[in-house]
Amino acid sequence: MAVPTFVDRVTLHVSAGKGGDGVASVHREKFKPLGGPDGGNGGPGGSVILRVDPDVTTLIDYHHSPHRRGENGGHGAGAHRNGSHGADVVLPVPEGTVVTDADGTVLADLVGPGTELVIAQGGRGGLGNAALASSKRKAPGFALLGEPGDELDIALELKVVADIGLVGFPSAGKSSLIASISRARPKIADYPFTTLVPNLGVVTAGETTFTVADVPGLIEGASEGRGLGHDFLRHIERCAALVHVIDTATMEPGRNPVEDLDIMENELARYGGLEDRPRLVALNKIDVPDGRDISDITIDDLRERGLRVFPVSAASGEGMRELTFAMAEIVLAARAEREVVEAQRIVLRPPSAGGGDDFTVTASEDGWRVRGTKPERWVRQTNFSNDEAVGFLADRLNRLGVETRLLQLGAEAGDTVIIGHEDNSVVFDFKPGIDAGAENLARRGEDERFEEKRPAHGRRRAIQEAMPERAETETRADVARRLDKPEKFGPKAYTIGSADDPDWAESDPEA
Repeated sequence: MAVPTFVDRVTLHVSAGKGGDGVASVHREKFKPLGGPDGGNGGPGGSVILRVDPDVTTLIDYHHSPHRRGENGGHGAGAHRNGSHGADVVLPVPEGTVVTDADGTVLADLVGPGTELVIAQGGRGGLGNAALASSKRKAPGFALLGEPGDELDIALELKVVADIGLVGFPSAGKSSLIASISRARPKIADYPFTTLVPNLGVVTAGETTFTVADVPGLIEGASEGRGLGHDFLRHIERCAALVHVIDTATMEPGRNPVEDLDIMENELARYGGLEDRPRLVALNKIDVPDGRDISDITIDDLRERGLRVFPVSAASGEGMRELTFAMAEIVLAARAEREVVEAQRIVLRPPSAGGGDDFTVTASEDGWRVRGTKPERWVRQTNFSNDEAVGFLADRLNRLGVETRLLQLGAEAGDTVIIGHEDNSVVFDFKPGIDAGAENLARRGEDERFEEKRPAHGRRRAIQEAMPERAETETRADVARRLDKPEKFGPKAYTIGSADDPDWAESDPEA
């Protein structure tokens, strides 16, 4: 099996890294039994990035290795330690690479050295319980999971970025011409379709340097897939000008330069998108006696069409200087009008599954299906083996208005609710009007020890309330002694810390 050296179209399977999971952890230290939550967040997964590299001219690396995956993010840890970021995978591609999805939709056209496309975004890291803590949820006993990264199939199609494109019939001498005006050394032989892949050559004319692309030979019907021209016509889409290389010494009966030009123009017109390109005509092989005679006969007819015609010989070099300077003139004019392409970073943002709203609810045969970026992301972040995490998910969905929308559409208790796409969804039983965690003695995520009314708490409050009534000579310590021992320092209705203390009685169920 032959190993290809030039690949201009590949299918690539890319998978971004998964985000790391957050961790539920409690700070532990001697003499600090209530250290509080200290679980760190998970790190984001690595993305898959396409970057234009001027040193890359083919997609052959992806022909041999079509699967690329980003690194997963690290998990969080205690003591507020966040997980590490997953490493991005940067894939160098040639300038002029067009990226399409599995349906053929163009995602990006990568032009300009350094231009980047984040084709697969890494998953977000899950939050640890320290980040989930709030004034109402002081000690969460759960953390969020990391999200999976994007995964998709894309097609990379290379359109060579050249200033001048050479088109012509097979064996018209295009390879010989590009070898004559540049240092490119394409394969040259005396049979048709010698050139199987585009060849690039760098040409210098005076102070102007430009590139010339040699496209495999066109034949009649190339726009419909005949021969090789249809596969490679896309490589001249970016050219500033086209040069028709016409064989004036062909041995095939019934052919002449004017008809050859008409056939090529017809194929270019049927391919489309090349009507505005300036044309030059190179009547090649005038070093052959019959070729020079035919060139002299047809040159006036071609010039009457408004074309610039140059009799040339790729073998002897005759007429090549005039042709290259004409090419340089067109290239300079095109560059003066062309906008400077600066490197940019493109990030693909998939449209929201819920459309313009935060979410949508639709009735289906399987039940009520909920779609939306937020609900689907929250489901992916939930650890369903943790009841507290499930309750947290239910609260988030209720605050978003999912339950209200279901009731408005006629959902009843016990109906099936499906969140997510058909291929990856989570099924719930609808239970309206029940607050998640209501069966617990305390609100979900709260530690009753933080709310315990300890004797010291009641003592400090009683002292603070008695401070405005103290004598001028009394200090705070005198007020405290008077409240602790009313029989000695003054009357008091109750003793702090006893069963008569309302704060103490409220906190002690046995009082």
